Amino acid sequence: MLTWTKRGLVFEPARHGVGGWMQNSALTPTPHKLDEETIRVYAGFRDVQGVSRIGYVDVWASDPMVVLRVSPEPVLDIGRGGCFDDNGMILGDVVDAPGGLHMFYVGFQRVAKAKFLAFTGLAISTDGGDSFQRVQETPILDRAPGRSTIAAVHSAMWENGRWRLWYAVGDDWQTIGGQPYPRYHIRYAETASLQAIPRADRVCLLPRGTEYRIGRPRVYRIDNRYAMYFTRGNVTGEYFPGLALSDDGLHWERHDEALGLGLSADGWDSRTLCYPALIRQHDTWLMFYNGNDMGVDGFGVAEAVAVHAEGEAHVHA
Repeated sequence: MLTWTKRGLVFEPARHGVGGWMQNSALTPTPHKLDEETIRVYAGFRDVQGVSRIGYVDVWASDPMVVLRVSPEPVLDIGRGGCFDDNGMILGDVVDAPGGLHMFYVGFQRVAKAKFLAFTGLAISTDGGDSFQRVQETPILDRAPGRSTIAAVHSAMWENGRWRLWYAVGDDWQTIGGQPYPRYHIRYAETASLQAIPRADRVCLLPRGTEYRIGRPRVYRIDNRYAMYFTRGNVTGEYFPGLALSDDGLHWERHDEALGLGLSADGWDSRTLCYPALIRQHDTWLMFYNGNDMGVDGFGVAEAVAVHAEGEAHVHA
């Protein structure tokens, strides 16, 4: 698989942030090729209260350490009070498909007797990704048996007229140090219509050992196989990426030892790595990711030579 070389911290809220909505953190950075010169990295930017809204950071494709532009305002703001996304959102995926640029996002809602609820929304852009409009105010992936608290799409592919979706589902909580933390694992479904995602799905990966959560699946075609980068957490506090491989995108084998990326000796990614998302740039793969405290310092980038990689990060019909 790929061996990564870290380039450093790309976006820092204190340095590059604009407006009060972008003061704290840049969660789940998700790259999208805007044009030959520009990679647009969408992310969830938190305000001082910790509520996140979707915006972007444009970087130079030839050198992703160079920030070209930061969105002056959110491309997607929080939902109406009482809706599933009224307390913030993070990125799931951004896919160019018939009808426009599709943004899958995870909306958060605070409730009285649980830490939060998190379900999947869909917004579409027809102006090249500068703004997005919700398809509906309700989730496209909502509650169902086995996913009563979390149903979060983080990877979508449009192939041969059908959507292939990989997502995290949660149904209960793990108590650690007297505090509740969400338990979740990774599942898969496919559909011809995002308005009719079937409840019947299949398990891709479950936590193992001391892990209690495994999620944020990002799926790519690398070396003629499907590669899934995900983030795993265990009861001792580790929060770190893992890697699984598949021939069909359905049956997965974990190969965490082949991740090719580790913690730095010090600095912004010395304690935690999480939420890796990849994009192909000619003969190089770029990985955008968060470090300590889930993006408080912003997001960084690593790169790897694509010796035998084929195809772009997302396969479209």
